[in-house]
Amino acid sequence: MARLFRKELGWSPFLYLIYVFFVFMQPVLDHAKATEWVVTLVGFALFLPCYVGAFQRWRPGAGWYALGMAILGIASLPVNGGTGCYFIYAGGALGFIFSSKVALRWLWALIAVFSIELWVLKAPVWFAVFILLMTLAVSLSNIQFGEENRANVKLKMAQDELEHLAKVAERERIARDLHDVLGHTLSVIVLKAELAAKLVERDAERSKTEMLQVEQIAREALGEVRKAIGGYRAASLAEEFARAKETLEMAGVLAECKVNAPEERKPTPVQETLLALVVREAVTNVVRHARATRCQLSIEEAGNGWRLSIHDDGRGGQFQEGNGLRGMRERVEAVGGQMLCESRRGTKLDFFIPRRLAEDGVA
Repeated sequence: MARLFRKELGWSPFLYLIYVFFVFMQPVLDHAKATEWVVTLVGFALFLPCYVGAFQRWRPGAGWYALGMAILGIASLPVNGGTGCYFIYAGGALGFIFSSKVALRWLWALIAVFSIELWVLKAPVWFAVFILLMTLAVSLSNIQFGEENRANVKLKMAQDELEHLAKVAERERIARDLHDVLGHTLSVIVLKAELAAKLVERDAERSKTEMLQVEQIAREALGEVRKAIGGYRAASLAEEFARAKETLEMAGVLAECKVNAPEERKPTPVQETLLALVVREAVTNVVRHARATRCQLSIEEAGNGWRLSIHDDGRGGQFQEGNGLRGMRERVEAVGGQMLCESRRGTKLDFFIPRRLAEDGVA
């Protein structure tokens, strides 16, 4: 039954129906005739769907239900004074149907019409004052309650949207991390496996060593995947540069690494992790696609941040952004940095990471 009304209102609309006893009080006390009872019962039968409709949900048409309750009050009041409570219900519904400004305008119009009818019917002063004050009190309190209710609904919608965006961002982070971790590691495993296959007949001992290293790298990759999914990563830039040099040389690419980063002003752990991940993905792209013979990696202070440069002498050509480059760009731009790419003579990637990150974390 509570589903008759908006979910956020709960059972409160049922509690408001307590005032309908006024509708039947006068006919009972006055031993009303059949005509009065018919008018009362028909009016009440029409009131209920108007009441339910007014509290179902916010929509422009809901105002007609409030108007319907007011008209029932106007039509029934000459026969049954207790139906004046329909005005109270009509005024009370305004706050749930309209914004506070619109509801107040309708409230003053409703009170004006009701006052005129009470004056025309020469209703007792105590009765007129009671009905008008009740209508005013219930209406104003519901207008305030309705405004708070709408604000809470908007807040809930905003919270749901933030939760959705957070989930999307987390999925994208995991996808980028897995791409970076697995892309680089699998490339190294492929290189070592190919080398082991070539050496298996000529140098079985070295082939065995290479395969043992493949096993070790695979185990390390498994741990990195777990860390990536959990979001607990702290990559060392020095270790990543050493790993990059080893990977490039294993692929037959001469590597040159230059680090111009004073110890007292070295990157923070967050910056270091971001730079290390970018180095890893960039080196993976060189090994996979560049067909380069030489690759230079350098990092240095640049103004109010750090500049990372990866330059290879590979085939270059028309620049097309794939998943790897897109992931690097998204990471850097998420913290207020910038990525530049030139691919006329080989490929040159320049990354700028600000000293003060736009976000306290790696995107």
